[in-house]
Amino acid sequence: MATAKSATRVIGCVQPILSRDLSDAKRRVRELYRAWYREVPNTVHVFQLDITVKQGREMVKKMFKKNTDVTDPRVIDLLVIKGKMDLEETIKVWKQRTHIMRYFHETESVQPADFLSSFYAGQDR
Repeated sequence: MATAKSATRVIGCVQPILSRDLSDAKRRVRELYRAWYREVPNTVHVFQLDITVKQGREMVKKMFKKNTDVTDPRVIDLLVIKGKMDLEETIKVWKQRTHIMRYFHETESVQPADFLSSFYAGQDR
């Protein structure tokens, strides 16, 4: 069994991915947020989305707020890396319109949970 001393020794040996501390990780998150915020008008235009720029920016804000409880700098760095990759794919138009609209759940319908709901919807189980 690991003791508290050995656990702290192991934690002290873990190298950071990009950020040295939490404040550095938060700075990277703000930079990514600004990049996404600035890219929304171009994305709406290029992909010819059926949303306004305001709705796009609200979705960006919602996606960032979803991870506000994360406090580990390594996890934050991984999320920032994934966000940068997603931003690059969007800017270079490697995504398609449907990939962007999935964030808005435009085509998703709620699946019936019980037998009667699925029966009324005309679905077989």
